[in-house]
Amino acid sequence: MKYFFASRTNRLLSSPLRDIREMSGRDYFISLAEELPAEELFPFKLLEEAAVSVFSSGPSALQYGEPAGYTPLREWLNKDWNARKGIRTVPEQILLTTGTQQAIDLVMRLLLEAGDSVLVEHPTSPGCLEVLEMQGAKIVPVMGDRDGILPDLLEHHMQQVRPKLLFAAPSFSNPTGALWSMERREAVLELCSRYGVLLVEDDSYGELHFDGLEPTEFYRKYPSLFALDTADQGGHVLYIGSFSKTVAPALRTGWAAGHPALIQAMASVKRIADGQSSPMNQRLLYQLLAHSPFRWSDHLSMLNREYKTRLKLMLELLKRPGWKGCQYNIPEGGMYLWVQLPEGLDSGALLKAALPKGVSFLPGSLCSTGVQDQRFIRLNFSHPGRDELLLGMNLISEAISEFTARS
Repeated sequence: MKYFFASRTNRLLSSPLRDIREMSGRDYFISLAEELPAEELFPFKLLEEAAVSVFSSGPSALQYGEPAGYTPLREWLNKDWNARKGIRTVPEQILLTTGTQQAIDLVMRLLLEAGDSVLVEHPTSPGCLEVLEMQGAKIVPVMGDRDGILPDLLEHHMQQVRPKLLFAAPSFSNPTGALWSMERREAVLELCSRYGVLLVEDDSYGELHFDGLEPTEFYRKYPSLFALDTADQGGHVLYIGSFSKTVAPALRTGWAAGHPALIQAMASVKRIADGQSSPMNQRLLYQLLAHSPFRWSDHLSMLNREYKTRLKLMLELLKRPGWKGCQYNIPEGGMYLWVQLPEGLDSGALLKAALPKGVSFLPGSLCSTGVQDQRFIRLNFSHPGRDELLLGMNLISEAISEFTARS
């Protein structure tokens, strides 16, 4: 039978990520493309012990749970955010989701009609773009600099297209790793408030910062937009994130926090999407965080030290002759390096040359809706170990050298 898929699925079904993920399972393959944390840093033994404790509590651990998510975990998040991030909220304003991606999907399903305009930080998360295209949204990229989205340009777009939403990641965005200044955070929030635009703030990478600051110091210097908004009781920000990048992706536990009316409506949409996220995983995570020898702050400090070391190694490798002509800004956190290739090099064509060598990266075109990022690639430095990073970077530089030699 011949299947006729909806036109909005074209980008999704033709994405090179399908080939990358298929090849990533092979022993010889090195992926610098995917959004993966370092699995050797997962708290595996402590999670194993937490699982034993959860299962020993009886068969209720395998029963359906609360639609909004496991209450003790929501209470833990509320307390942790209050203490470390200055976020003033209540557990009833928190919905536990199946990762950040589901939180994005739920709010887009809830608020968007086909053809509605949505502003996105440029470049932006490939997963967000996929969700928006599946919803039939009109995606409007908003340019920025190292300090964040440009307020004048943002206001211009707000006046021109009357957007429903703005999607942004002020702390170490995917793919650039940009960290917004305090002034830029306040300016963007003020514009969203003035024009009545919901700001979806993705804080998936906010815990991964390499400046050596204690969490409370970091969040005083770079508060989440949700913290700034809740201080004024504005209701203009939906705060999303997950434990996938900091504890373990397989737990598939994320959150959405915002105004009670918005969270209740998202919970209703979630019942259609999957009924509820895994109560067992949520109980396991809560057991790890609240009732085990695991120390959340120590774990985050360890991740940040290790990822900073891996970033330094990648930066040293980029100084080698094979990477001559490439340009990049050094991120202060996150999991990625956003690299501009030399003039005349197309990232999609380069990927086709790199895959047979046994290595991958993410083409910049997957992080935008236009052609302006075809010279960019996103490199993940958090997942590969030292030897894999050395070999992978050398293989990509070989492919670059072959292209530049021909040109």
